[in-house]
Amino acid sequence: METRYAEATPEEIHAAVFAAGHAPALSAPQRADLLDAIADEIEAIGDDLTEIAGQETALPAGRLNGERGRTTSQLRLFATSLRDGFAQDEIVDVALPERQPAPRPEIRRRLVPIGPVAVFGASNFPLAFSVAGGDTASALAAGCPVVVKAHPLHPGTSELVAQAIYRAMDRTGTDPRWFSLLHGSVEVGTKLVEQPGLKAVAFTGSHRAGRALFDLANRRSQPIPVFAEMGSVNPLFVLPGALGERGETLAAGYAESLLMGVGQFCTNPGVVIGIDSPEFSAFQADVAARLDAAPIGTMLSSGISANFNAVADQIAEKVTGMTHRTEPQSPSLFATSAREFIDHAELREECFGPAAIAVTAADADELMAVVAALDGQLTGTIHLADADSAIASPLAVALGRKVGRLVFNGFPTGVEVGHAMQHGGPYPATTDSRFTSVGTQAIFRFLRPLAIQNAPAGLDLSL
Repeated sequence: METRYAEATPEEIHAAVFAAGHAPALSAPQRADLLDAIADEIEAIGDDLTEIAGQETALPAGRLNGERGRTTSQLRLFATSLRDGFAQDEIVDVALPERQPAPRPEIRRRLVPIGPVAVFGASNFPLAFSVAGGDTASALAAGCPVVVKAHPLHPGTSELVAQAIYRAMDRTGTDPRWFSLLHGSVEVGTKLVEQPGLKAVAFTGSHRAGRALFDLANRRSQPIPVFAEMGSVNPLFVLPGALGERGETLAAGYAESLLMGVGQFCTNPGVVIGIDSPEFSAFQADVAARLDAAPIGTMLSSGISANFNAVADQIAEKVTGMTHRTEPQSPSLFATSAREFIDHAELREECFGPAAIAVTAADADELMAVVAALDGQLTGTIHLADADSAIASPLAVALGRKVGRLVFNGFPTGVEVGHAMQHGGPYPATTDSRFTSVGTQAIFRFLRPLAIQNAPAGLDLSL
C-alpha cells in the first residue's frame, strides 16, 4: 500500500475533527457552488476513476460509470435545492407586546447545522455511498464540515475523489477545514467516533458494524446520533392473481433483481413469499432455473464472498424444502414453509449476495403471520392483480408498518434519487427510521432546530 494510504494516526484523526469544528460558516449559495464544483471535478477525472474503481472492486465499467453519474447528479440536486431555498425556511411567531396577561416575544425557529459529521464509506458503492456520496453531499448541503473514513476495499478510488473535492474547494475559495479524508482500519473508525468535536455519524454497511458504531457513540460522555443504514431482507410478496396473470414475467424480474450487482445491494429482495399453489411452485422452479443459468459473478472482496458462502451454507442446513445451490458463491434459492420461516430467526437475517429464500404460506392468514414475524426492513414489495384486492389491502397496511419503502408491482433494487425517496426503515434496517440516506430529505439528519427570541436587528447569526 502506498504511503499516502497509510493508516491515520490518532493525532491526524484529532486534527481533522478539530479543524472541522473550527471551519467558518458557508452561506447556502456558497455551499451550492461547492457542491457543483465537486461534481465538475469528479467528472473531470475521466476514465482513470473507472479504471481504478474497477480494479479495486471488480465492478464493471458500465456499473461504475452509472454510479458516477448518480454521484454527480445528487451533488447537483442538492446544489439546486439550496438555491431554491430548501431547508432554509423560518417559522415565526410575531411579537405581541400588548397581549394579556403577558406579552409574547418574537420567536423565530430555524434549522442550523449540527456540526462536524463523520462519513463512513460503503463497500458496495465506491462512489455513490463513499467519499463524495449521498452522506457527504447532504452533510455539506446542511452546512456541516465532513471527515470521511475511506473504505479499505477502495482506497485509491477514495483518494481520487478526495483530490477532486480538494480541487473544488480551492476553486470556490472554500476553507480547507471543511473536508478531510482518513484511511485506515476499524481502529481509525473507533477513534474518529470518539472525538469530542464530532456531532454526528453516517454509515452504510453491515448490522454488526453499524450497531457497534451506534453503541460506541452512545457510550461517549456526550452521545451523538448515528445514522446507520444496515441492510435488510426486503421481503417480496407475490399474490395468487398476479402469479396467474404474469408468473413467468415475475420470475424473470425477480431473478434479475436478485442478481443485480451480484446481489450486493442493501435493497436486494432476499425473501419471496407466496401462498401454496401450483403457480407459486412453478414460479420457484422458474427462478431456480434462471439462477442456475446465470454466471457466477465476482464479489467485492474475498471476505464478503466468504461471509456469503458461510451464511448461505447455514441457511441450507436450516431449511427443509428445496435447496438450489450448485457451488460456493453461486446464485442460490432456498425454499421453506411459513412456519419454519417464522420459527427460525436465522432465516430472517440478511444474506449479502445472490441468494434468496422462497417462503410458502398455507393461506392468507399464514401470509400475514409472516409479516408479523419480520423485523424492520428498508423495503417491502407486493405484486398483485385486481383479483388480489381482498388480500392486498390488509397485507399492505401490515407491511407498511415494517418498512421504509412500500413497492407495488415492481422491484426494490434501483433506488431513485429525488425529493420523495425514503431509503431507511425501522430497526434493524436503520438506527433511526425518521430519516433517509438517499434524496434531498437526507439533509435533515444533519440539521437541528434553533429558536431565536427577540434578536436585535442587524445581528449576524450565521451558524
